[in-house]
Amino acid sequence: MKPYLIDCSSTIETDMLGEVRAGFPSVADEEPHEKLDLIRMLVRHPASTFFFRVGGTSMVDASMDEGDIIIVDRSIEPYNGCSAVCFIDGEFTVKRVERHSDHTLLVAANAKFSPIRITAENEFAIWGVVTYVIKKV
Repeated sequence: MKPYLIDCSSTIETDMLGEVRAGFPSVADEEPHEKLDLIRMLVRHPASTFFFRVGGTSMVDASMDEGDIIIVDRSIEPYNGCSAVCFIDGEFTVKRVERHSDHTLLVAANAKFSPIRITAENEFAIWGVVTYVIKKV
């Protein structure tokens, strides 16, 4: 897993045609309603935000599938239950963070994977909090 720094100097704006109903169909409206800049919409803190491509299947039940892109913000304080990119023993991984009074667990969102218990022997840091998942459908 390799982080990619976000370059906000060149953004792309496009027209957004409005809302599309997921329930009953509505009359299509082809007149633009607003401008859409995905970087501005998805990146709150450009200097501390990075892209990662997900490898593996440990987070599939958290809608992070192999090949998806996650947006990770290092300026957000990690909290109990957040999905975060963690650095453990020389490698990056994305997991759900569970903080307990006497230990921390890194929990996969796939029952096939066991939690990782962080001990004093581990080189460990919560690198950044996942803020968005970009998926190809």
